[in-house]
Amino acid sequence: MASGALDEKVIVIVGGTAGLGLSAARTCVAAGARIVVVGRNAKDVEAAREELGEFGVAMEGDAIKSATAGKAIEVAVQRFGKLDGMYHVAGGSGRQWGDGPVHEISDEGWDRTMQLNMTALFYSNRAAAKQFLAQATGGSVLNMGSVLGYSPAPKFFATHAYAAAKSAVIGFTRACAAYYAPKSIRFNVVAPGLMATPMSQRALGNDEILKYIASKQPLDGGRIGQASDLDGAVVYLLSDAAKFVTGQVLAVDGGWGVCEGE
Repeated sequence: MASGALDEKVIVIVGGTAGLGLSAARTCVAAGARIVVVGRNAKDVEAAREELGEFGVAMEGDAIKSATAGKAIEVAVQRFGKLDGMYHVAGGSGRQWGDGPVHEISDEGWDRTMQLNMTALFYSNRAAAKQFLAQATGGSVLNMGSVLGYSPAPKFFATHAYAAAKSAVIGFTRACAAYYAPKSIRFNVVAPGLMATPMSQRALGNDEILKYIASKQPLDGGRIGQASDLDGAVVYLLSDAAKFVTGQVLAVDGGWGVCEGE
């Protein structure tokens, strides 16, 4: 996207102090936005605060707490006067708590995975919708999905609670898009393939998975995606260039959804 695509826009990014969220924050600032980012790691928050400088605010908060997104929006409105967009990035794997194939999923694995990937997203979407309605200005909500929400890869990525949560993100987003369209509040999903993040370290260290990804995500030489591959889609969906777009799932997956993998 060209610089200036987000001029005068105020964006809150939940999960925006590291990884994909921080990369998006940098790109949004470069496109002219003012940013409030939220993360739960104090060191990441401090580093993001120094990097954003006058263009943004970094604050500590846990996305799975219902008040966190609302507090971030309050900060955005107090500092910059309004809210134009909410990007919910926070989420992650539930493997450590027992996610896996359905016959192996523990109660904790299910509950934590859904809380991390769906309940937290609900909190941020609810807070954004309330603010947009109060402003009567419309706005954009962008949710982080995953190709695993609709395109399974059972050999290497059999985490069924995670797949259920990401599938739920799509249904929830589309339902919200339909309901709030008359208010000019847009809801969309960006669905990445396998990306280089802390969550993907298991895959990055597995030669068999890397060989699979080379044919499953064959674009640009067949590789794991980088944060920069996603940033342009994020800016587009948060910008006025997408003002006639709602209820959509934009896959940024290197071909995952249309290629079999070997």
